[in-house]
Amino acid sequence: MLNGLYVMDLDRFPDVYGEQERAAVEKNVRITAPPIAPADLTPSLLADVDVLVTAWGGPRLTPELLESAPRLALVLYGAGSVRSIVTPASWARGVRVTTANSVIAASVAEFTLAQVLYALKHGWRYVLGARFGAKSVPRASSEPGAAGSVVGLMSLGATGQATARLLARHDLVLQAYDPYVDPAAASALGVRLVSLEELFATSDVVSLHAPVLAETRKVVSTRLLSSMKQDATLINTARGALIDEDALVSVLRERADLFAVLDVTDPEPPLPGSPLFSAANIVVTPHLAGTLNVERRRQGQLMASELARYVAGEPLEHEIFESGQARSA
Repeated sequence: MLNGLYVMDLDRFPDVYGEQERAAVEKNVRITAPPIAPADLTPSLLADVDVLVTAWGGPRLTPELLESAPRLALVLYGAGSVRSIVTPASWARGVRVTTANSVIAASVAEFTLAQVLYALKHGWRYVLGARFGAKSVPRASSEPGAAGSVVGLMSLGATGQATARLLARHDLVLQAYDPYVDPAAASALGVRLVSLEELFATSDVVSLHAPVLAETRKVVSTRLLSSMKQDATLINTARGALIDEDALVSVLRERADLFAVLDVTDPEPPLPGSPLFSAANIVVTPHLAGTLNVERRRQGQLMASELARYVAGEPLEHEIFESGQARSA
């Protein structure tokens, strides 16, 4: 039987690897020590390890770690992007890595679907309007609703694609900006590809799903925000740094018809007294979109399934390759 270790942020360990998930993992790997934090790894613990079972706070696969773990062949990363753990040395060594990114993407997509449909009814606007005015707010009769409204997705990575699949079940027009996506893949999702400028100018709801890269940091600027349709809504479940928040506050102060739902911010959480909290047309939620609490057990379940496939000599369904790192978010 293979030898393995649980190595990750110990505070999050029971969320991802509960009793049932550990039992499923341990059908196929002998765990040689209690769960451990990366800082406490020693060469003797790693010497006979074939599999690292990890998630958030997992160990970075440095040349030093790899030297101490000559048998290491598989890393089960029960979280999302593996950028924090993989290295050129791990790719060169041929260490295989599989991830639970699809589980997290599905959870974010569920949250986004709820926010999109609520936004198309202007739900949050009426909630905040009643709260700020301390009285009932009459309907404005400008709600677009879900019948033929246009929803724009910034990025069709794993989360964007999962969101598109859920939105496709509704009577919506879907469009996306993604300079890297295969047009045939977008078409198969029922999504029309457009420029970033057209996405913001023509969507009733714009939903952000892009990773933060040099070219995407603060890409949602005054120009794009000012171009948004009358009564449009911006939803961010990706990364706060995608938005120039000063510009957001300024534009939404001038345009009361626009609205923003921010599940992520920069910094996160916003500083006390941030204008994001006091604006009548911005709502901030505390990073709810990803998996929470026992939802995270689905990540551990997926890693147990991937391990079973590995032991059986079957292809891994969620393996990450070096060439795919740029699209893993």
